[in-house]
Amino acid sequence: MTTARRSARPAITDATWRDLARAAERVRKHAHAPYSKYRVGAALLTSRGVVSGCNVENAAYPLCICAEASAVASAVSQGYTRWKAIAVATEGPEAGAPCGACRQILAEFGTDLPVGLVVAGKVLRVVTVAELLPFAFDGKILAESTAPKAARAVTKKAR
Repeated sequence: MTTARRSARPAITDATWRDLARAAERVRKHAHAPYSKYRVGAALLTSRGVVSGCNVENAAYPLCICAEASAVASAVSQGYTRWKAIAVATEGPEAGAPCGACRQILAEFGTDLPVGLVVAGKVLRVVTVAELLPFAFDGKILAESTAPKAARAVTKKAR
């Protein structure tokens, strides 16, 4: 999904960011991080409330699940695919941003999504998915690259 298909998002209030930050911090405490000890929590604001997730490590590192991916999977499994914001809590002292894979996962649902970076229950910075992943691979790119050759020629002429 691209931002062009999405309407402008309403501003998130300071009070809402505080609530999201607290929710992300709460779920961060449940993270299963016995190897890295790097606990991450994510709280995704949907139209019907907050869906959260935490990272879950595995001895086979590629099988680990990031907090953001966990929250997204939980939201999608509950039928929520339009979100207002996501808060990502890390221990700090510097705020941790979503990894590259999570940036791509978030971009699937809209690059204008605000991402609050949280440490100690406080939002230290807010960025959009587009700022985190300026050249996201999206459905439009996939459709254009897999379209029949004749359709691609028409698309090029229209540009």
